[in-house]
Amino acid sequence: MSDQAGARVLPIAEMLFQDYAPDKLKIVDYKAKWDADSFEYNNTVRKFNFDDEDALLISSLQDIALQCWNIFSLRGYARVDFRVDKNNKPWVLEVNTNPCLSPDAGFAAALERAEIKYHEAIGLIIDNALKSISKEI
Repeated sequence: MSDQAGARVLPIAEMLFQDYAPDKLKIVDYKAKWDADSFEYNNTVRKFNFDDEDALLISSLQDIALQCWNIFSLRGYARVDFRVDKNNKPWVLEVNTNPCLSPDAGFAAALERAEIKYHEAIGLIIDNALKSISKEI
């Protein structure tokens, strides 16, 4: 997201697929996001705490996220989704220019980890949008 200082990467989260069968796709689908009675919803968990050995990977993910921000001329807020392969190489899956802003979604969870108040972040997003509109007028 961007604030007065410019683009800022929020804390990195990893999605854990707990107790998934080996042949079950490990993706965050509709059930994992919205169906509170489903296996997927109850076994897809967001993790923010990483071991020291992950520091290089986390740094790489942050750098790539900022590169995506600049390459795609993003503004306001966005989310970059990655997959990391068995060799610890990150792959960009998508650049989401309008991730869910629901208070129980990943964006809000990352704000909390960054100690940014939800209402302040929404204010920044609105301010950035208004500045963009006034530049175009």
